[in-house]
Amino acid sequence: MFVDVVRIEVKAGDGGNGAVSFHREKYVQAGGPDGGDGGKGGDIVFIADDNSSTLVGFRYKKKFVAEKGQNGGINKRSGKGADDVVIKVPRGTLVRDAETERLIADVSGDTPVIIAKGGKGGKGNMNFATPTRQAPRFAKPGFPGETFSLKLELKLLADVGLVGFPNVGKSSLISVVSAAKPQIANYHFTTLTPVLGMVRTGGYDNEGSFVMADIPGLVEGASGGVGLGHDFLRHIERCRLIVHIVDVSGSEGRDPVDDFEKINAELVGFSEELSRRPQIVAANKSDIAADEQILAFKSYIEEKGLQLYTISAATKKGVNELLDCITENLSTLPPVKAYEPEPLSFEELETLQKNKQAFKIVTPEDGYFVIDAPFLAPIITMANMDDYESLQYLQRVLRSSGIIDALEEAGIQERDTVAIFDFEFDYIR
Repeated sequence: MFVDVVRIEVKAGDGGNGAVSFHREKYVQAGGPDGGDGGKGGDIVFIADDNSSTLVGFRYKKKFVAEKGQNGGINKRSGKGADDVVIKVPRGTLVRDAETERLIADVSGDTPVIIAKGGKGGKGNMNFATPTRQAPRFAKPGFPGETFSLKLELKLLADVGLVGFPNVGKSSLISVVSAAKPQIANYHFTTLTPVLGMVRTGGYDNEGSFVMADIPGLVEGASGGVGLGHDFLRHIERCRLIVHIVDVSGSEGRDPVDDFEKINAELVGFSEELSRRPQIVAANKSDIAADEQILAFKSYIEEKGLQLYTISAATKKGVNELLDCITENLSTLPPVKAYEPEPLSFEELETLQKNKQAFKIVTPEDGYFVIDAPFLAPIITMANMDDYESLQYLQRVLRSSGIIDALEEAGIQERDTVAIFDFEFDYIR
């Protein structure tokens, strides 16, 4: 089964919590704070896998979660960082934010790509000792790892894309010029999935060789969703060169000129950029075409300033000349297109910042205020409510995050009760 678009969820690991600890050793009095830092959470990393050509595996596993970093320890020991989660995808996979369609990465090279970063570990209490605060009884929690809903979209990496109506001979051509063995039969839509083949034109050192893609046949209206081809037009977007295969014999009762115009119209309808890609025309099935048909079509194509090669994939007539022309054209063209990641927009950055410290205040009854703030959960867990300095730190967080200001705007009065998770306190100005 060929699958080229899927949605998945990824969650990088949270950082480990810093430790609250004091040095204990025989004959050593007041050893001081020695709580270590928490370890870093695991990243979500994507790498290109040349042994895979479909995203079908992601139909059954859609959630990937990295482990949390280890908590800090005593004696200034830092927690161990968690292992990364490595996700293998076919080379040429685009990773997008599923909500905004923003391109996060193009997994086309050999370098691993970090998609979601694990959270940093929290600082242990050894970091908070000062001349005036010699016994800090608090530490910082680890930072949360990044979470994304992702859309994975496969765009095949090929130098040459074969386009044309169904049953014009695209599969036959790729089968005789490469080791690819697509299904070939005399009916429409024999090819249901894109097929890649390595065409070796310069010996087995791959010098001068290129990758050719057989794209399932297009029909009129494909760019608008008709037939099978609209699902696969994305796979020729990276191609450096388009080879347009036309049945010059008109063996199925169609006019070669009309076929040529209709397929190019679908390329324009799908992508203006794609329609401007260099194109070579291959007049196939010349072995069963009349000379008049070939000459008429050749005259039409040459008037458009395009190169035309008369071939027969069945008999291999003219195929070597076509390959030589493709090789010569590729030598002058830029490499296969790579997509640049898109930066966050100002609005997205603003939303992201707001979400980091998002909160809501609920007043179920007079004089009682409940703060719903998920980002406070690890801070409340780590806070020592019996320690003055720890409570001061919590107060600074409440003030800097805007919660105190919001409580005052909501009309809180002296001695009203504030609840944060299972921790309650009386409000004092």
